[in-house]
Amino acid sequence: MPKSLFQKVWDAHTVRQLANGQTQLLIGTHLIHEVTSPQAFGMLRDLNLKVAMPHRTFATVDHIVPTDQFAEPYSDPLAQAMIEAIRKNCQEFGITFFDRATGKQGVVHIVGPEQGITQPGTTIACGDSHTSTHGAFGAVAFGIGTTQIRDVLATQTMALGQLKVRRIEVNGKLHPGVYAKDVILHIIRTLGVNGGTGFAYEYAGDLFDRMSMEERMTVCNMSIEGGARVGYVNPDETTFAYLQGRPYSRKGAAWDAAVKSWKSFASDAGCHYDDVVKIDAASIEPTVTWGINPGQGLGVNECIPDPSKATSVDEKASIEEALAYMKFKPGAPIKGTKIDVAFLGSCTNGRLSDFQEVAKFIKGKKVAAGIKAIAVPGSQIVALQCAKLGIDKVLSEAGFEWREAGCSMCLAMNPDKLVGDQVSASSSNRNFKGRQGSPTGRTILMSPLMVAAAAITGTVSDAREVFAVNQN
Repeated sequence: MPKSLFQKVWDAHTVRQLANGQTQLLIGTHLIHEVTSPQAFGMLRDLNLKVAMPHRTFATVDHIVPTDQFAEPYSDPLAQAMIEAIRKNCQEFGITFFDRATGKQGVVHIVGPEQGITQPGTTIACGDSHTSTHGAFGAVAFGIGTTQIRDVLATQTMALGQLKVRRIEVNGKLHPGVYAKDVILHIIRTLGVNGGTGFAYEYAGDLFDRMSMEERMTVCNMSIEGGARVGYVNPDETTFAYLQGRPYSRKGAAWDAAVKSWKSFASDAGCHYDDVVKIDAASIEPTVTWGINPGQGLGVNECIPDPSKATSVDEKASIEEALAYMKFKPGAPIKGTKIDVAFLGSCTNGRLSDFQEVAKFIKGKKVAAGIKAIAVPGSQIVALQCAKLGIDKVLSEAGFEWREAGCSMCLAMNPDKLVGDQVSASSSNRNFKGRQGSPTGRTILMSPLMVAAAAITGTVSDAREVFAVNQN
């Protein structure tokens, strides 16, 4: 019987069925960082347990590390304590740790792929909701909580209920100036922030076939924002080309055998899907959020919703709550909204190609007066690549502060925070209340080039107009 990739990976990693209906699942790769792992290691010590398979766990620091300071001790005592704790835990339990001194540190969802640790046909777990990023490689990847981190450390397995599978098929070509970030914001807007509850999303269609691995990672990254636990793209030649030669990729005959195995995990023609959604790529515009969840998005040339035109009581209340927090007027155009901060970075859009695209268009232009603009590479390797290409210099000359690798202002568990009710044009993944560090700070999600356009003009702007994208 034909099977989807999700079903194949699930079956290949099933240890046994549990009495409560869940599956005990083998976790092929476990990724950890400094924020959600300390308590799990504490539980292991309390139970006098060891890490079952330390070679399957990899660690880095990203959430709390300051991006404007490399030398220790950090000015934040908690950040210093956390980095010392993960060093101690990794050394004691024999876990590979990409510390800042290694030159390989960065956001966990960027480090895994660039090291070749993230591979097709496996299960990947991490104590971070955006673990769905790794599904871009044809893996079943999901975020877990601290007690589940303990379980994986101790047994290399965890209990999980099986998901349904929705195929999201996007065909056609994107217009110039429309990017992978716009695609996923459009999908979330269309299906809703709870539309994926209980589902794994399989992204398919000729648009995804043509996407680079970094573009696929951007889309899979935000699956969780659409309510899905898992998001993936079937592995193909683009996947294999990206992985070949990476530090943790196999070599020689072992590489050939791995590719053959990976190909077998791709969804079979005629396999069952619980739902299929089809989207025309040409219908997608540069998309930005206007509210307080990623589903509250619209095309850059559209107007902010009017609660009086809502089709339900719940929708009306949701719009009213968002408008009150964002201090926006119903029916007003989103374009022209003033911003205070422009943020380039995060596990969604902190990769080399993101900075390359911005540098291509922003060269010779300047950030508007009064705008705080920061650019944060997703890893030390991304930073090195940008330096070799002169991208950091281009952005610095334009008025962006070029920082050290880390999560930065995406979630503001570090010094990079909004102040008061500042408005941020952000390439990150969440626009919840207080997400970027201030309880009254306001976040507008958009693609990296749209962030650059907002930084240059000081307002939410159509990057196609600001940079004459159609003429390039």
